[in-house]
Amino acid sequence: MDNQPAHVLLVEDNDDHAELVIRQLSEHSVSARLTRVTDGQEALDYLLRNGKYTDPAGSPRPHVIFLDLRLPKVDGLEVIKVIKESEELRRIPIVVLTTSDAERDVTRAYVYHANSYVVKPVDFQTFRDLMHELGIYWLNWNTRSSA
Repeated sequence: MDNQPAHVLLVEDNDDHAELVIRQLSEHSVSARLTRVTDGQEALDYLLRNGKYTDPAGSPRPHVIFLDLRLPKVDGLEVIKVIKESEELRRIPIVVLTTSDAERDVTRAYVYHANSYVVKPVDFQTFRDLMHELGIYWLNWNTRSSA
């Protein structure tokens, strides 16, 4: 088992949502590191180590990806598809964290092999509670691969 702190890649273009996620994970998760990118292309650049992310030391593999669907440049569904088609990246769990509860989005996310699909609550306290529970599960309870 990997004893390093859990590393989360947060792909979120909304600053308020990102701040809430970051705050909740830092308050309630054990030893979590977080990297945030703000659009789908930057997420792919980070994961595929393109552009400013070519150095593996500066772009370590995340243990889990929290991914919004409605992103600039490259849509979140396309990000999932690219990740899960990559032999090197496909084992990284992807938690879709989005405002979309459209059945088409849910279905496509799972067809592309997302590991979880969570609709962001509109209510601040409920969103806060959700992030606490997601952090506990994915960063504390879930066993990470060391490969």
